[in-house]
Amino acid sequence: MLRIVKWALTAAPFIYMALIWFMSSNPADMVIKMDDEWFDRTFKESLHLVEFAILYVLFILALLAHDRLTYAASFAAALAAGFYGLTDEIHQSFVPYRSATLIDAAKDLFGVAVCLLIVNRTYFRNKNHAIARGMEKVRVKLNG
Repeated sequence: MLRIVKWALTAAPFIYMALIWFMSSNPADMVIKMDDEWFDRTFKESLHLVEFAILYVLFILALLAHDRLTYAASFAAALAAGFYGLTDEIHQSFVPYRSATLIDAAKDLFGVAVCLLIVNRTYFRNKNHAIARGMEKVRVKLNG
């Protein structure tokens, strides 16, 4: 069972990246369109703050699953998530009905940076923090 969980956590960031690519290859209202146009746009724009932060967290979980999370690996995961965010913005610039802006790219990078800061301030500097304890439980459970 643990082998399946490790495999799933390893595959999760790449499956998520494919999902991001698929979603950004289609019109923004493909999945959901809310009646209030202002709210629809505001909600979807705010997702930039979490979309690539989630990707970073998935990379962190994959590293924990293999007991490979170090400060350098955490930073590399942030770079990978941020770079993928920039790649996605470039990709969207070629998709009809989609847009790519520097503000969107900045929001993508900001979300990743916040999560990087949280992981580095808790897991690496404050092992007693609830987030660090939870991450350590995942690492120990999957690696013994």
